[in-house]
Amino acid sequence: MSRLDVFINRMVSQRACLDFAIEQTRGMAGPVFELGLGNGRTFDHMRERMPERDVYVFERKVESNPASTPEPEMTILGDVRETLPQSLERFGPTAHLIHADLGGHNLEKNVQFAREISPLIEPMLAVGGIFVSSDRMFFTSLTELPLPADAIEGRCFIYRRDA
Repeated sequence: MSRLDVFINRMVSQRACLDFAIEQTRGMAGPVFELGLGNGRTFDHMRERMPERDVYVFERKVESNPASTPEPEMTILGDVRETLPQSLERFGPTAHLIHADLGGHNLEKNVQFAREISPLIEPMLAVGGIFVSSDRMFFTSLTELPLPADAIEGRCFIYRRDA
């Protein structure tokens, strides 16, 4: 499979999984977290689909397209290994939707990073909340859900806090 095909599969899967998570969490209170802004495409998608929700972005340094850049008060700058625990103190376990696209091109490093941040993400999710990720995560109390029909296996992962 070409790198272009891999990219297209990832984008199609991200959209399908985010749309699924948005629908599943409709009506829930609490913030939405975008972990990793990049160009801002998924942030812009969530902001458009959930205009009534506060979408906070966690990023080391904002370098997104100006059309998809969050307001400064909605941006939490720094390394997520530091900003996630600080945000847990600020928000508590109230996030109803968290999306993460933090990995790079080195699969071994992605797995290592996922193992580091999974325990930092897990306590932030509200009961009934959904976590969508481009990488497999390592949670102890979240349930992995089947992907929606339009998503491609292995390109996106969905987890839910049941209790």
